[in-house]
Amino acid sequence: MGKIVQAAKITHVPSIWMSHTMPKYKGIRQPAIDGYARLRQDAIDRGVDTFVVFDTHWITNQGFHLNTKEHHKGRFISHELPHMLADMEFDYRGDHELGETILDVLHERGERALGHSHPDMGMEYGTLLPMHFINEGVNARVLPVAVNQFSSIQENRVWGEAIAEGIRRSDRNVSILASGSLSHDFTPNERSVDGLNSVNGEFNRQMDLRVIELWEQGRFEEFLELLPDYAKKCTGECAMNDTALLFGALGWGSYKGQIDIYTPYFGSSGTGQANISFSV
Repeated sequence: MGKIVQAAKITHVPSIWMSHTMPKYKGIRQPAIDGYARLRQDAIDRGVDTFVVFDTHWITNQGFHLNTKEHHKGRFISHELPHMLADMEFDYRGDHELGETILDVLHERGERALGHSHPDMGMEYGTLLPMHFINEGVNARVLPVAVNQFSSIQENRVWGEAIAEGIRRSDRNVSILASGSLSHDFTPNERSVDGLNSVNGEFNRQMDLRVIELWEQGRFEEFLELLPDYAKKCTGECAMNDTALLFGALGWGSYKGQIDIYTPYFGSSGTGQANISFSV
């Protein structure tokens, strides 16, 4: 029987790649890279076979979608921020088998879900950037999961529960990663250069810190009551549906775990970011 052996809410901001590759910005996101290193070591220690990544940059408009390719290989440049993230080579095994098992569960439950193994199906940096660091030396399979921008929190709860059941029906040790920001209100363009290391607005910053505090105190049911308003009022990335998928897979309000902050909260281009591990 398969199981979830790792779970986390993670950042994927392109300034991490700048910190890693551009001398001018060397070290500005070292805490994020260090957080990735801790997640990587956890994955090694727990024998992760597959990373299932809820990618808020693979944005869909209808239904639920998995990238079920057997192999992901290529060279990536961000169309959104090409000056920040380019020349990223990747080569990962996919997990068609686990993807199909998850799809079976979704179909049994009456959900509109599709897997895609088309050779031209690419990957987005919500998966690629963290995998560049976290999967190094782990060499686990990678199963990207799209995030539907027009779906509800409740739909994503149901989809997350189905993902967890699909994992149980497999033989995989799985890491589930919600790849997306906390607040996601970008700094306006005319101030964007100056906002590289900041959060856009004190309200957003305070809300993000309060959410992390609720998680630290184990007050997950209160957070889930808050989540729809939080996502709306703080411009959550893809409506924070990656986080809803994560909590759906972890058991929603019945989740009684603890968090470990691997990268302390920081601002990036107006958005709120962190790497936070959830016990499983």
